[in-house]
Amino acid sequence: MTIPAAMRGLQQTSLRGPQDLVLVDNLRVPTPGPGEILIRVTAAGINVADLSQAHGTFLGGPQPPYIAGFEGAGEIVQLGEGVEGFELGAHVIGVGYGAFAEYMVLPARAALPLPPGWSDAQALGLVVNLPTAVATLKLGGIAPGQTVLIHAAAGATGQATTRIAKHYGATVIATASPSKHAVVEALGADYVLDSHHADIAAEVSRITGGTGVDLVLETAGGATFEASLASARRITGRVVVSGLPGGNASLSNWDLVYRHQVHIIGFNMGMLIRATPALFGEVMGELFALIAAGVIAPGNPTLYPLADGPSALAALENRTSVGKLGLTP
Repeated sequence: MTIPAAMRGLQQTSLRGPQDLVLVDNLRVPTPGPGEILIRVTAAGINVADLSQAHGTFLGGPQPPYIAGFEGAGEIVQLGEGVEGFELGAHVIGVGYGAFAEYMVLPARAALPLPPGWSDAQALGLVVNLPTAVATLKLGGIAPGQTVLIHAAAGATGQATTRIAKHYGATVIATASPSKHAVVEALGADYVLDSHHADIAAEVSRITGGTGVDLVLETAGGATFEASLASARRITGRVVVSGLPGGNASLSNWDLVYRHQVHIIGFNMGMLIRATPALFGEVMGELFALIAAGVIAPGNPTLYPLADGPSALAALENRTSVGKLGLTP
């Protein structure tokens, strides 16, 4: 396959947000270095971290101008020095830099072959949303008979988490906007609360007879963080914090002693991979076992043309989307 010298891609031109994404036609096609592969991107995943990078709130995130996106799937067209175990023409998905473009470089260690029968688009989320769902439930110590509160349950990670938690034998209390309740109910959630208007902590208390839930998966941030803390069972309840699209929130040692006697677990996928690679391996092994068992099926993302990237990210930011979003270069 002939690799062109230039390509199209979405360039983030400011830290004011995704509205400043600009489609550029003459970007240089990257060259893979040692241990890297070059793929022709056929589908790129849109994630909350893309919004954090666009607003400059992602720790150590890229500085504009940069080619946006980090989750890409496609065909391997070039191998860097020392790469083994991959063949030209194979299709993979992975995380790197510059996924919102026609070509991107992936570290070979961060690329996975697609599950049998899955298309590139169906695999979006395989290296971001799905491992996050498994890891947060695992770190939170989910067990049969426990009750879990899952925020943003209609999103890509929330849907996977709901399915997996039910498979593990948990009672699921989910939050979503009213227009998305039917989607969440179809996933098996036992209770679905209005994420915009309900007093979540009061509703959780009512449902659980005043005890609170065993585990909260806190992905929202902002004012929802306080509701998450108040919803967890005293002393033994766990709150796994993995996102903050609703804004930053604070918690003091005074709060932990006198108001919220709960376990707080911070989660970041990149740190999990770096600090505990063996645990990450367990997470991925568990994920592929869930796929083999049919608990996790091929995805059905909503796909936008590359030029509509700003609109797609706006839908995620405004919480009007359902499930996984992606771009097709």
